[in-house]
Amino acid sequence: MRYYPIFVNLENKGCLVIGAGEVGKRKIQSLIDSGAGHVTIIDTREPGPEFDSVTALPNVDFHCREFADTDLDGKFLVIACTSSEEVNWRISNLCRDRGILCNIVDQPEKCSFIVPATVKRGDLTVAISTAGRSPAMAKRIRKELQESFGDEYAHLLTAMGRIRPLMLSLGLTTADNTAVFRSLVNSALLDAMKGHDLDAATEILKESLPDPLHDNIPELLDGLV
Repeated sequence: MRYYPIFVNLENKGCLVIGAGEVGKRKIQSLIDSGAGHVTIIDTREPGPEFDSVTALPNVDFHCREFADTDLDGKFLVIACTSSEEVNWRISNLCRDRGILCNIVDQPEKCSFIVPATVKRGDLTVAISTAGRSPAMAKRIRKELQESFGDEYAHLLTAMGRIRPLMLSLGLTTADNTAVFRSLVNSALLDAMKGHDLDAATEILKESLPDPLHDNIPELLDGLV
């Protein structure tokens, strides 16, 4: 099986998680962190008081009961974390028939999508997939990437996010804007942020940015170096 890599926008989308054990709780939190419009949780057991802060969220509903076919109504994405082969296959087949994205945890043969191992640094997300062949290898690669990508990558992305609208507001050509953006990401700005060298970061921005933006440099670097 070859998978098509994709990042999905869950804004205003209904998501369903069946099973709120330890794995299920991680999946639920990842959906919330990814901005899911609404998350419905179903489990035959109460998740415990430590999960109250999650179930109290306005876009989260918890139901203590068995899964029912109607739970899929209006859902965009479904994740099942149950220990029942029968229930897992039932959910998988129902989702397939309805064209709903479905992930059965640790059982790729029942999935229409798999969740990759990820490394996150602010707005940077690096995803690793072995097409379900070896989750252990994906985790090993994730560990190696975690050591390679530090917080400076998150800081650089934040800076680029601040710079971009200011650059576009100048009305320059696309070629000019592209040249500036490429210059910045290929400069020593990342190293300056990693080394907390404000003077070096300031000088790099002065060299790379058009003159009208030089007065904005302090705010562009605020809290990042």
